[in-house]
Amino acid sequence: MAGIGVRLNKIFSKNTITTNLFGYGYSMVITIAPMFLVIIAVLLMQTLLGFSKIGYAARELYSCTVLYIFIFSLLTASPFNAVLSKYLSDIIYNETYEDILPCYYVGLIMNVAFSCLLGIPFCAREYIVGGVDIFFVFAGYCGFIALVLVFYTMLYLSICKDYKKISVFFLIGMAVTVLLSLVLVYLFHLEVTYAMLVSLDVGFLLIGCLELALVKSYFRENSGKYREVLQYFKKHWQLVVTNFLYTSGLYVHNFVFWTTDMRMVVADSFVCMTTYDMATCIAVFTNITASVIFISRVEMHFHERYKGYSEAVIGGRGIDIENAKQRMFSQLAEELMNLVRIQFIISVVIFFLCIILLPQFGFGGMVMRIYPCLAAGYFILFIMYAAIIFQYYYNDMRGAVMTSLSFFAATLAGSFAATKLSSIWYGIGLVFGAAIGWAVAYYRLRVMEKNLDIHIFCAGNILKRGKGKKPANKVYERTAPRPEKARNENRKLKEKG
Repeated sequence: MAGIGVRLNKIFSKNTITTNLFGYGYSMVITIAPMFLVIIAVLLMQTLLGFSKIGYAARELYSCTVLYIFIFSLLTASPFNAVLSKYLSDIIYNETYEDILPCYYVGLIMNVAFSCLLGIPFCAREYIVGGVDIFFVFAGYCGFIALVLVFYTMLYLSICKDYKKISVFFLIGMAVTVLLSLVLVYLFHLEVTYAMLVSLDVGFLLIGCLELALVKSYFRENSGKYREVLQYFKKHWQLVVTNFLYTSGLYVHNFVFWTTDMRMVVADSFVCMTTYDMATCIAVFTNITASVIFISRVEMHFHERYKGYSEAVIGGRGIDIENAKQRMFSQLAEELMNLVRIQFIISVVIFFLCIILLPQFGFGGMVMRIYPCLAAGYFILFIMYAAIIFQYYYNDMRGAVMTSLSFFAATLAGSFAATKLSSIWYGIGLVFGAAIGWAVAYYRLRVMEKNLDIHIFCAGNILKRGKGKKPANKVYERTAPRPEKARNENRKLKEKG
């Protein structure tokens, strides 16, 4: 995300309270504004259309449908986004922009096909077993595919550093969503949950089409190199594993509690635990600013040190390389510590505001008992993800896989254990998993610091690798006679002569 660093440097260089606040606001707008726009649109529709007055079963069916749309669209996109992002970065570095459209088409087909294969059986069960109206099922399925398109295309605009346009597209799409829902309910007298779901479908599809049009306007040439994209998945399979395990770990503790007796089953298809899921949502919002802080500080400080080290490796002296490496890792440690300090202060303030204010809006009882532990878990989790990003910087793919795998496995095991505890400790599985993942990530970064020279200068091969029959071990054979034997033969010849 090296595109917003210049803008942030200009804002923060004035070093005043106003510019600092504006800088963090700007970072928030270009990073997490789309999510807040969707939430605001959903809440507006519920308020304006009297969502609370409709039947309980209809409300829960709609809520579960929207919940599943968001969770599983992120999960189905996770195996592809990291590899495609790597491929796009290499294309931009090599300035072969005609290869971007083949990448887009191959990734889109793979992502949509994978999502469809997972979505169709679930929708069939929802209709056949759950008895849900076919129109509602189809609307939910369309919303799922449309959101897959939105998340997928956002990757390309993020690479192009068009964060502001992404936010504008979401603003347009969600505005259309709210207005369309009012039209469908008050003019066409469509049932509220149907109108809200169809309006979300149209809004997501509009956002995806706007994003696609912008991508097509940027990249008009097509090299037709589709096979190279597929080869990248084989070459960088560690990115697929890392991103999928990390994204799965975000939700695996929810999935564990969906298997307990406290779960709620809707239409014999949707499973959820409302109190735990709501506490999770609040905990994420408590710590979401960590991503803003991380992006801001890495863009302004660490990226320059990393660039300086790379330039020293290309043409610097040994002492220059060593000094650049020390400055780079010192900056890395400083950025992690600053992230922890700043985010801790923000999280504590938001935590106390939630504890005081949310019960007045109906979020109390079990939700507030589960929330503190989950808030602590997501605090550690976002710090762990910052360490994974640094592992990407150093191409430590093995370390990234180890981190995400340990995080996922520890969270899964800890969550099963937490189901046996009292409600205040339900989130301890996430805390345990994030702590284990952070420990592994920190250990790998320390190993990388000690062995960076080996990693950088000894990663190549003298001989080109290939498949075939192994050559013989004998590399040299003496054909000339030995010196002693030659002298003896010369002596015999002289004696005869």
